[in-house]
Amino acid sequence: MLQDYLSVTQAGILASLNFFGYLSGALFSVSLKNIQKKVFYFRLGIILSILTALILGTTHSEILWIVSRVLAGFGSAMILLVGASLVMLKLNLEFKTKAMGIHFSGIGFAIITSELVSQMVVENNSWEEAWLVLAFMAFIFSFYIFHILSFDKEVHKAALQKESNKSIFSPYVILLILAYLTEGVGFVVQGTFLPEIVNSLKGLEGKGNLAWLIVGIAGVPSSILWMRLAHRFNSVDVIIFALSLQVIGILLPTLSTNIYVNLLSAALYGSTFIGLVALFMNIGGQISKHNPVILMGSMTAAYGIGQVIAPLYSVALIAHFGNFDTTLYLTAFIVFLGVVLMLLTKSDTVIKENIRQL
Repeated sequence: MLQDYLSVTQAGILASLNFFGYLSGALFSVSLKNIQKKVFYFRLGIILSILTALILGTTHSEILWIVSRVLAGFGSAMILLVGASLVMLKLNLEFKTKAMGIHFSGIGFAIITSELVSQMVVENNSWEEAWLVLAFMAFIFSFYIFHILSFDKEVHKAALQKESNKSIFSPYVILLILAYLTEGVGFVVQGTFLPEIVNSLKGLEGKGNLAWLIVGIAGVPSSILWMRLAHRFNSVDVIIFALSLQVIGILLPTLSTNIYVNLLSAALYGSTFIGLVALFMNIGGQISKHNPVILMGSMTAAYGIGQVIAPLYSVALIAHFGNFDTTLYLTAFIVFLGVVLMLLTKSDTVIKENIRQL
């Protein structure tokens, strides 16, 4: 689409609109306490994702694209946030070991599948037809998803008795939320521009699609491995390590035009952004226990703020300097602030306050 239709600035604006919708969905999800309503909006998110993909494949109307990107973002929040909340509740209610790492590995599978399918279609057809094929695939997969994440009336009644506890917003949790905001920035810059960043480097023209495929391949096992590490070690320490790796990955394209270095950058991105979502969401679910969507919604709202801001400053810096370097420097610095915030959660005062609140 960047080659045939969109400029980098237009892509950044559309991404920002998408993440504005995501932020709206995250804020809205905080109000959802009824399980059946959560199931309804989760399913609505799937429907919106399919319909908005169809819009990209059937029209070039700027107004429809703007509206569809906002709706797609809202739908994504319903799928990722409310869906993760439902999975957590389902696992708890069935007395199973939490397997959220496996759940979030679906993001990596989706990146691989969508990249391979879209490239196969685009090879002999247009990008519009690629969107139509992806929408059809999502439609087919949605039938089983609609079925598996449902709750019977007895579970529904029991869940209604669980009240949310606003005291969970301790200094420890506030630092977690702010750190997750910085990761929202770290996610969206490479998530929006990574193929174009690679394509812009001398000698790497046309290698952006390969880099994006590496993101998906690295992402599939990442959340499972990070969650296992979090189970074995301290979750905060694991998050600090993952954020630090992401900072390195963000900076690599500014240091070298070597193909392997930049594929390593893609691998570090794919192996950290999915894992960090899983790690932060799992901490939110553990702290808020019976009503995880409250804290997870607040955390995702902060993440969404980072997602909205990042494409806007990115397109401004890219237009001014004519390359991605300054954008990557600023993004790496912001994610590094996330490392600092997570280190602050390890201070004695914050730990004691968190224990007292819980």
